[in-house]
Amino acid sequence: MKTRLLRWLLACSCFLLAACAVITVNVYFPEKAAKEAYKSLDEMLLKTDDNKSPSGPKAPTTAPADPQAKPLSHLFNELPIFSLVPAAYAADNEADTLAIELSSMPEVLKAYDNMSRRLPRVNELFASGAVGLTNQGLVTVREKTKVTPQDESMLAAENQDRKTVVMSMAKAILKLNKQKESKEALDLVLGKAAATFADTKREAAQRGWWVQLQNGRWVQK
Repeated sequence: MKTRLLRWLLACSCFLLAACAVITVNVYFPEKAAKEAYKSLDEMLLKTDDNKSPSGPKAPTTAPADPQAKPLSHLFNELPIFSLVPAAYAADNEADTLAIELSSMPEVLKAYDNMSRRLPRVNELFASGAVGLTNQGLVTVREKTKVTPQDESMLAAENQDRKTVVMSMAKAILKLNKQKESKEALDLVLGKAAATFADTKREAAQRGWWVQLQNGRWVQK
């Protein structure tokens, strides 16, 4: 009897261990919201010394009330309500939430301050074809003869700051998901956060700059 009970307990233990082994972290990644948040951060924080604007999230602009406008309750009765509208508002709210969360992180503000100081030289290197933008949003040397040792040190620091921004986005997305910050969860989100960061930078790249597509192919914009 005891032997049979022990076998049953052992079988149950093995089943539970196997079930736990296949549990994976599932995190919703709001790609559109993340991209909009990256753009907002660039607009707010990535400035040269000559045209820096006060940091912090932009306050939403509210149009003046129209005295002839009908009450909202009447308008909603007369106009059809589309299911896409709540989804659009939700995406905007997520983008704002992510942008505010990142702009409240000291490490992100420091990274953007550093990148702003380097921006003129980094843009010069992009324009000359000396460097290109990878599909992870980093800056890589393409023509070594056009880059000085000082430039290489600067680019290493630039890439470290870009990684800080991407990592912070991953953490903000976990917070948005109310997900515990763990290595497994961060690893799951980090790749998508980097790819979205690269998409944002690729869209903002100037004509003639070298950029790497997500499939690894290099093209000149």
